[in-house]
Amino acid sequence: MSSPHDSGLGRATAYPTRYDPSLLFPIPRAEGRAALDRGVLAGMRGVDIWNAYELSWRTPRGRPVVAMAEFRVPADSSHLIESKSFKLYLNSLNAHAFDGEEAVRETLARDLSAAAGGAVEVTLVPASRFGALALAEPEGESIDDQDIDIDHYAPPRPEFLAADADDVVEETLVSHLLKSNCPVTGQPDWASVQVRYAGPRIDRAGLLRYVVSFREHCDFHEQCVERMYADLHARCAPTRLSVFARYTRRGGLDINPWRSSGDARPPNPRGARQ
Repeated sequence: MSSPHDSGLGRATAYPTRYDPSLLFPIPRAEGRAALDRGVLAGMRGVDIWNAYELSWRTPRGRPVVAMAEFRVPADSSHLIESKSFKLYLNSLNAHAFDGEEAVRETLARDLSAAAGGAVEVTLVPASRFGALALAEPEGESIDDQDIDIDHYAPPRPEFLAADADDVVEETLVSHLLKSNCPVTGQPDWASVQVRYAGPRIDRAGLLRYVVSFREHCDFHEQCVERMYADLHARCAPTRLSVFARYTRRGGLDINPWRSSGDARPPNPRGARQ
């Protein structure tokens, strides 16, 4: 399997002028999961929610159309899709003529499902509905304003995590301080992360130190969230857990991985930074 570093993804690229699904660059999920606990992964459910803000195509008579789109890539698909290749693919639709919105949706679903190795859901938001979209931050109690010393920014340190087995709770915690770096380009990826759990009370100072320990870590969004999910399971033994990261957009796309021990369908609340 070729590496993203061999694909040209990390170098200057000419934007496509014609529709080209071969631009999509899939990466096996197994590569990022090799170091994670197989037992934890067996019980993990999830989805990667992508929001596209720069989607366009032409009508058969040549008039451009703009829309936004939501893509839901199942976490049990065999591959994730590298984000720059996703952007290049979407830009390849700009000069292509489609018979209507449904033809666009079907094309996107077919191409993305083939690349991911799993059924990708596609929802288009036409320009007439842009005004109905509201901002909503992730629910939960912020852990960011704690008066603590932090001096470790990579690699991620699961040993920072701890929980009190004598104090069983159900709560939702949020941090807006998650940052990691793209392993292809080295560019910063900024995010808010929500941890919803039931079980032994998680030490908040340790959780914040753990979140910040991703700050100079290089990994894909999806793999960062799966590492968090696995580390929280191993160190804190929750009876129920979900980890949801809301990354800020880059190149007209944001990526929002959700991993959970349950089967609920996550919402897609667009935050102010997105």
